[in-house]
Parts: sequence; structure tokens; C-alpha cells
Amino acid sequence: MRTEQTNLTGKVCLVTGANSGIGKSTAHALGKLGATVVMVCRDRKRAEAVRDEIAAATGNQHVELMICDLSSKADIRRFAAEFIDAHERLDVLINNAGVVLRQRSLTADGIESTFAVNHLGYFLLTNLLLDLLKKSAPARVVNVSSAAHAYGKIDFDNLQGEKKYGGFSAYANSKLANVLFTYELARRLDGTGVTANCLHPGGVATGLFRNLPKPIEALIKLVTISPEKGADTSVYLASSPEVEGVTGRYFAKRRETRTSNESYNEEVARRLWGVSEEMTVIANESSQTKAEYDTP
Repeated sequence: MRTEQTNLTGKVCLVTGANSGIGKSTAHALGKLGATVVMVCRDRKRAEAVRDEIAAATGNQHVELMICDLSSKADIRRFAAEFIDAHERLDVLINNAGVVLRQRSLTADGIESTFAVNHLGYFLLTNLLLDLLKKSAPARVVNVSSAAHAYGKIDFDNLQGEKKYGGFSAYANSKLANVLFTYELARRLDGTGVTANCLHPGGVATGLFRNLPKPIEALIKLVTISPEKGADTSVYLASSPEVEGVTGRYFAKRRETRTSNESYNEEVARRLWGVSEEMTVIANESSQTKAEYDTP
């Protein structure tokens, strides 16, 4: 992984899904740069071993672990409150955790799981931590999306796959939602000193596709890159002086890249924001971050 020798000592970086794959490699790289890294994971036993591994490998003893089920709105709220109580600042928020599910399933909140984890998890956690990010400005929000967003569509009549569901289409739709969310967030944060960017990590050999049929999973592994290489653009956006002040952009291999035509539809972005607010019940809590828009 190419890493600038940026000294992140004193900076607090939060990484979701940090116990494996891209998230683990991202946490490792940020730890190596001296940051206080907060790993947000669901499985405590697995994550504790990874935290100890990263701390030993980097020599950085400021690698923390906090537990959160990002499919649960209540648990995201609990985690955000505990994080705010424990930390005076948040310099970088990296929304990385994600799932690909062949079969449609619902979370404990009754929300389709892919949409819940991949989009609403990003949306709710970010909004709950926005005041702390603003307080810590200049600060950065980095959302891990995917080139798969180009195959996605935001159908408000089938947002959770109620009428028609496919594992890849649900994933692609959620990744498009990540891009729309990032662009809308950047517009709403204009002038606050908090930037928001998203990225395609590349085709990465991680456990994300473990729920796919074994032959397809095997083929994917033949054409994928390592998690370390996949984490490179996340680390770049989190740490590089080259992107200081850059916001509302999508990157691949560290380069700004154009996204799908639908991702630039501001009306869809505003409407998705409004629907997401309703689904996470944060309208009152995030009133300071809301733009003066009429949601159609």
C-alpha cells in the first residue's frame, strides 16, 4: 500500500467493519501513521484479536475497539452516545462495513438487511456524530462505495426489495445510495470544515462475497486485489494533504472519477435523505445539519 508519511498523532479515526478485509487494512495503515484508531466491529472475540495484532504490528497502543451492530438503529445510537462520551474529537469517520446477501432478509428493525447496513448504517452513524466532527474541523467523512453503484437504481417504490429482490441489485442500489448520500452530505456541510467523499476500493478479495455461490466466489477471488491495496484509497482520503478541503467527490485508485448519471440527481438525493431520516427517526436530532430543501 502506498502511504504518505502523514503524521496522524493526536487524530482520532473511526473505522467501521475493521476486524477483516478492507476495514482491517485501513485500521492498520492509519495506526501505522500514528492515529488513535477506533475499530467498530460486531464480533468482540474476533475483533479483540485483530486489535491486538494491529497494535503489535504498528507499535501503536492507541488502537481501540468498540462494539456495534450496524444493522440495529438502537445499537448505533448506543454506540454513538458512548463514543461521544469517551472522545473529545473525531477527525475522520470511515464508513466501511457492508454486506452482500443472496436472499432477502430483514433486520430486527424490520428493514431489508442490505439497505439497513450498507446505507442506513452510514446515514445514521454519520448524522449522530456530525456535531463532534464539526467541533473537530477540519474533519473528514469517507464512505466506501463501489463501482457497482453504476448498476444501481433508487426505486422509491421498491427501496427495500419488497416487490423484487436480487442480491447483486440490492448491493448495487445500496452503493448508489452511498454516492448520493455523500454528495448530499457534502452540500449540507458546505462551510463547516467537514468534507465528505466516497470511493471505489477496487475488486477486493474479502469476506464480503462469502454468501455467494462457491463457484462465483472462486471466480471473484481470481480477479481481485488484496485488502491492503483495496484500503489504499480509503487511507488516502482519510490522511493525505492532497485532498484537504476536497469534498463531494468520488475516487478510484486515488483519482477523482465521474460516477453514474443518476448519482448526480440532486432531487433523488434530497428525497433519499428525507426517506432515510424518516426510517432512522433523526429529523429532530440532526436539525442543525438539514439544508433548507423541500423533500418531494
